[in-house]
Amino acid sequence: MNGTTAPSPWLPTAPCTPGRCTAHPGPGPGEEAPGAVAAGLVLAAVRLTAGIGSVLLGLLLAPATGLLPAAARLALVRAWVRVVVRAFGVRVRFTGAAAPAAGPLLVVANHVSWLDIPLLAAVLPGRMVAKAEVRHWPVLGTIAALGGTLFIDRDRLRALPGTVRAMAGTLAGGGRVIAFPEGSTWCGRAGGRFRPAVFQAALDSGTDVQPVRIDFRPTGAAAYVGDDPLGASLWRLVATRRVTADVRILDPIAGVGHPDRRSLAAAAERAVAEAVTPAPVTPAPVTPAPVTPASVTPAPVTPAPSGPAPRVVAQRAVASDSANLPFSSVHQRARSSPASASSSRTPA
Repeated sequence: MNGTTAPSPWLPTAPCTPGRCTAHPGPGPGEEAPGAVAAGLVLAAVRLTAGIGSVLLGLLLAPATGLLPAAARLALVRAWVRVVVRAFGVRVRFTGAAAPAAGPLLVVANHVSWLDIPLLAAVLPGRMVAKAEVRHWPVLGTIAALGGTLFIDRDRLRALPGTVRAMAGTLAGGGRVIAFPEGSTWCGRAGGRFRPAVFQAALDSGTDVQPVRIDFRPTGAAAYVGDDPLGASLWRLVATRRVTADVRILDPIAGVGHPDRRSLAAAAERAVAEAVTPAPVTPAPVTPAPVTPASVTPAPVTPAPSGPAPRVVAQRAVASDSANLPFSSVHQRARSSPASASSSRTPA
């Protein structure tokens, strides 16, 4: 997640800043300004109220969910995070491999926004790994703690092995752990190197790694980078029209074929980097080719032979224009899924 620059030099950092990376490029000819066109103050205010309200509702109902069976509680959480993301005006598309129904997994993904957390919770729920500062965030920190988040004190390098052991214990017990190995948020136009520490937990527990690629369109609308305040990020999101999150679930990576955590981290980083979700293609207008009238060439006139006049049969020349007509083309347009298929989740 983003935040102020930490004093420890070993901490991962990204060059992305709010002023440079969350601005949207200007519109092309005949296009709307991508994502920069506000949905209107009223609509943005409604989205913001709905999103925050759905988060608070989940917080109020969280204690009661402890009485439910594990399967019912998990289904309720997944439905809730979908509602949260949709309330903020984000449509979600899931593609790629089918998400495993159960079983231990180390889920790793590129990190763009606080929205990454609810997006993953809707399809691959598990214990989140987050920086210790998240624990003190208003509302969201409480939800993160209730969700069993594993907090990392990034200023204390000596605490990292203990966090890795806790992750390995969760995986060995059949649970899932979700981590963002880049260690910091990036704007989505570029990504960082996957740090190998969290992958040691997968090797120690004999657990597969599940890479996931997350993309937002328009790029920058959901980015939460640098020292961007959470309030500014929320308003930019709700004031942007047609925000779509593409979540691509990739093939799992077995740790057996990798000698160490660095090799495993490099394999996961390569899989995520190569799985760029293609942008939806807007069909270009089809201009029919000009239809030219077929010319009719009169048959040559030959002199009539001598003798009785033959019977003349009238003939009609048929002009065929089929070669001049354009072929019909079918343009398929990707459409984002409605709220029922969208995933949302609370930042941790």
